[in-house]
Amino acid sequence: MTLTVLTENCAGSKCLAEHGVSYLIEHEGKTVLFDAGHTDVFIKNAKTLGIDIRSKVDAIVLSHGHWDHGDGLRYLKDKTLITHPGSFIKRFGTKHHANLGLKLSKNEMEQKFDLILKDTPYYISDTMVFLGQIPKLNDFEAQTTPFTDALGQPDYVIDDSALVIIDNNALIVVSGCSHSGICNIMEYAIKVTGVTRVKAVLGGFHLKENNEQTKRTIDFIRKKSITKVYPSHCTAFPALVAFYEAFQTESLKTGIILNF
Repeated sequence: MTLTVLTENCAGSKCLAEHGVSYLIEHEGKTVLFDAGHTDVFIKNAKTLGIDIRSKVDAIVLSHGHWDHGDGLRYLKDKTLITHPGSFIKRFGTKHHANLGLKLSKNEMEQKFDLILKDTPYYISDTMVFLGQIPKLNDFEAQTTPFTDALGQPDYVIDDSALVIIDNNALIVVSGCSHSGICNIMEYAIKVTGVTRVKAVLGGFHLKENNEQTKRTIDFIRKKSITKVYPSHCTAFPALVAFYEAFQTESLKTGIILNF
């Protein structure tokens, strides 16, 4: 599998950066765009890397309905778009009341894309799975939320999902923000696919401190013997330091190409 970082918080030597996520994933003849950041930076970076996104991509996966993962979809059309049906709700930050949802409505998305809404696992190919809604089963992740919905009720981002690639009888788990909890996501990926070995996990882990949740996440990854760990995007500096100390992790920057 090949993963090209098109949008991330950190810039590479040739590419732009913004607060957001967009990865181009290629595996066994299938090319999927995972998230699209919040502007056309992912398209510009792809062009710098010699990639024509509009012609190359077979399908798009939107991990969840936050602006920094989906507003870049304004710059694409006429593709299959896979996401959770809850991705289009109005949502806000509890503290500052900023609008965190998508600029495009569900109706607008339906006009631009072949929209597939799934809260259950959906096989894009024999080896690529959109997980749908993630069960939140452990006692240390997704227990609180800094978000509210249009009615002022807590928004636990139930639409938060991930993409799983099955490669040589092992899993590569790609997360947008892990609002569901990255350990919950990995456990569900194992349950859905029946593959018990996870060889790589990457994307936003939504860990902000080197606290009990971060420590238990690191312990979980150690126990799973996962050798390739790439926390990024919404993973804050104190947590990144803890991951580096545990795994000597590499920062994901725009333009980086990972081969698994």
